Amino acid sequence: MTAVARVKDDKATVKKDAQTVSYTGRFRLVQAVMVLALLVACGRVAFLHTEDRSFLKGEGDKRTVREEVLPAHRGIIFDRNGTPLAVSTPVISLWFDGRILKKDEPKLPDLAKALGMPEDELKTKVANSAKRGFVYLGRQFKPREAKAVLGLKVPGVYGQPEYKRFYPAGEVTSQLIGLTNIDDNGQEGIELALDEWLSGTPGEVQVIKDRKGQVIREADVLKSAEPGKEVKLSIDLRLQYLAYRELLKAVQEHKATAASLVMLDVKTGEVLAMVNQPSFNPNNRGAMNIAALRNRAITDQFEPGSVIKPFAIAAALESGRYHANSTIKLSPGRLRVGRDTVKDPRDYGTLDLAGILAKSSNVGMTKMALDIGAEPLVSMYQRVGFGQSTGVMFPGESLGVIPLRPKWRPIETATISYGYGITVTTLQLAQAYAVLANKGVSVPISIIRQDVPEVGEQVMAPEIADAVLDMMETVASRDGTARRARIKGYKVAGKTGTSKKLEAGGYSDDNYISLFAGVAPADNPRVAAVIMVDGASAGAFYGGVVAAPVFSRVVEEALRVLGVPPDSAGIKQMLADNVKNSRNEG
Repeated sequence: MTAVARVKDDKATVKKDAQTVSYTGRFRLVQAVMVLALLVACGRVAFLHTEDRSFLKGEGDKRTVREEVLPAHRGIIFDRNGTPLAVSTPVISLWFDGRILKKDEPKLPDLAKALGMPEDELKTKVANSAKRGFVYLGRQFKPREAKAVLGLKVPGVYGQPEYKRFYPAGEVTSQLIGLTNIDDNGQEGIELALDEWLSGTPGEVQVIKDRKGQVIREADVLKSAEPGKEVKLSIDLRLQYLAYRELLKAVQEHKATAASLVMLDVKTGEVLAMVNQPSFNPNNRGAMNIAALRNRAITDQFEPGSVIKPFAIAAALESGRYHANSTIKLSPGRLRVGRDTVKDPRDYGTLDLAGILAKSSNVGMTKMALDIGAEPLVSMYQRVGFGQSTGVMFPGESLGVIPLRPKWRPIETATISYGYGITVTTLQLAQAYAVLANKGVSVPISIIRQDVPEVGEQVMAPEIADAVLDMMETVASRDGTARRARIKGYKVAGKTGTSKKLEAGGYSDDNYISLFAGVAPADNPRVAAVIMVDGASAGAFYGGVVAAPVFSRVVEEALRVLGVPPDSAGIKQMLADNVKNSRNEG
């Protein structure tokens, strides 16, 4: 080998050794960095586990801990004696996460069967919800039914606790109590009027879930659920059942289209019973008739006809131009008023005010009204509550109509004296009759039980109220228009009414409102009741035939339930009737 070649070999060897040294240094540097990083990581882990554990806990909680709503049930609605009328029962709504549950899930047929749903329908629903995190499978299942579904352990299917409203009295209290929607919010009746009071405040609870979203256990209650407040109504469910039964019987017997009944405690203004026909079962929403949702006793207004006459007579007495013994000549049974003629069924000759009321003479009422003018009539009507709210704050309440005119035509003055040209509700009529029964004192009407009755307002002189009440007793006598309203052992004061319904083109000749309004016992009234029957079509339509018997049956039982003893006058009357009946039979 030449000297030149040897020198080249030596240079190559030196270069290779230099490169080897360079790679070894770099490797050791990387090793040092990795060891340092590992030490830092270990130190960080040790620090988090010993000094700053909240961070790891927070990160873990983000993946496993969830906050869920604790539902709160609505307050219970009771009758005045503590009988439940509306309660909340626990139910479970089922839902699924479309991102987890797939249409090809093997358990889908079993799920469809448990839900009572066609399998194709369920698959379509799941397929259309692939990107949605929350989809209802069904609402308000009974716990036993929901448990059967959740027991299938289908991935992505969950249960949500809720409450559902149940109404033990069903149709009997339906329009008064109302109902809630599927989210437990008030929609009708008391449920709507007092929704804020009845609604509870939901709570919050922490739960731990696994990676499939299943709840493993409850971790902590963050906020307790607060149930809604309770409500005790003024109605007596015993009287409510009684009124409902008799009103339904009257509607069926006379083939009427609708009816309503209101019974008041005349001293406290409390509503003891309020029923309507047609009704509905709030526990069966599928068969619900929308028209039956109305509480007709409060929402429907009508021309009252002759039941308004006691208040027109009260206005006449108040004017000073008439007294209880005043007489009016009614012959020949008709009276020309402008271009119109007011008629009685027959010529009654000459009658006093009690006789005019007992025979329900339109001619007699017209003569008094034209004599005193329309303003005293309107003033009296307004003071006893017509044309204004009763104060019950019930959804959809009608105020009725009392016309106010700068100048009244004679026929307009005449018609408002016998119940046409104005409109009222059944509740307003009951309120007005309670004023007569309470010696002219108007007590605020209440659907809520009043432990301490509100102070009333004197809107009519006591002697006038008593005088009119005495006259109304003749209406329920054997010679009056309301003899079917009589009650054995109790004296009754009341008035019948039969008004034609206004239709396109004028008043109908075959469609009537049949009414009876009265109080009992007449000597010391405890209750006032009004019965309105709309569209009786089985032949009879007069208030004394259609509505008065309902008053007799309902109020007779009500007085016994309320523990009102028979009055002496009523007992004498009953004995006299028995003697007279015995003689007739003999």
